[in-house]
Amino acid sequence: MNNPFYLFKGLGMRSYRVHEHGEPSSMKIEDIPELSPGHGQMLIDVQASGINFPDVLVISGAYQLLPEKPFTPGKDFAGVVRAVGDGVTEYAAGDRIMSQIEFGALAEQALTTPSQSFRMPDGMSFEDAAAMGLVYQTAWFALMERSQYKAGETVLVGGAAGGVGLAAVQIAIGHGATVLAAVRSEEEAEVVRASGAQHVINLSGGNLRESIREQVHAATGGRGADVVLDPLGAEFFAGALRATAWCGRVVVIGFVAGDIPTLKVNYLLLKNISVSGLQWSDYRDRTPEKVRAAQDDLFRLWREGYVRPFVMRTFAFEEAADAMALVRDGKVRGKVVVAVGSSR
Repeated sequence: MNNPFYLFKGLGMRSYRVHEHGEPSSMKIEDIPELSPGHGQMLIDVQASGINFPDVLVISGAYQLLPEKPFTPGKDFAGVVRAVGDGVTEYAAGDRIMSQIEFGALAEQALTTPSQSFRMPDGMSFEDAAAMGLVYQTAWFALMERSQYKAGETVLVGGAAGGVGLAAVQIAIGHGATVLAAVRSEEEAEVVRASGAQHVINLSGGNLRESIREQVHAATGGRGADVVLDPLGAEFFAGALRATAWCGRVVVIGFVAGDIPTLKVNYLLLKNISVSGLQWSDYRDRTPEKVRAAQDDLFRLWREGYVRPFVMRTFAFEEAADAMALVRDGKVRGKVVVAVGSSR
């Protein structure tokens, strides 16, 4: 009975639960009552859940939005509509959907709403749909909304082999950009080249403050990058800022590399650079119509072959903590996904 994965079959549904903030390994699988959709809600049989860096932050207690404990973690999932509550007319039982929620995706059932959900295209697998959620939405809004990207510009992507980074590479290529993909190894370089990146920026050496600018200028004839997408922070931010072209735009997405950088704003003045930030969930909550338009564009890019989620590994439901540990340690290329519906 000390096995955290033990449950009595048939008494409800399995769900990861967080009772106290800590490491991913502190999560426990518990058998809890089946869910029921309320007004405006949909009940989904989850087939696959995507793992994101914010999941690690939520479990550790370091994220800006924390649910009341105990809670079920997970922000991304794909599955099949089981039932709909009163007032739901957009979807029906049996529909295949993907959805992004604030928490609750790491379970055999999840509740969501029509505004947070999207009908999966024919031919898309549940694993790919779960991998195509939060990171692709984040990358799209960073590139298209926050940076105000224009067709044909040069885009420097930090952490380009990671979830948000690789999504940004694919979206930018699909919109006609020249992409400079910043990576740490030849293995990562192969991944970004396979997604269409025309240039690779090597982050494995020292003094990134200088080396990023040198490499970007070499790739752009000394002009620099029109757009910088930065999910890393730390030393990458300083190097990327120096590599930005006149009137360039830098979008801060996160701080996966650890340190939160500071900025001397006189540099912005000297090169007419703008720096902005992205908190995607605000768009989901405030302007769901923009999120739906973004997803429509992402599905278009998927149909045209530009967007192809790279699932490095699909983990069994019982292995979700191992998947999160890889994300926490920066060892994931593309995405890792947890198989839920097939776990029994």
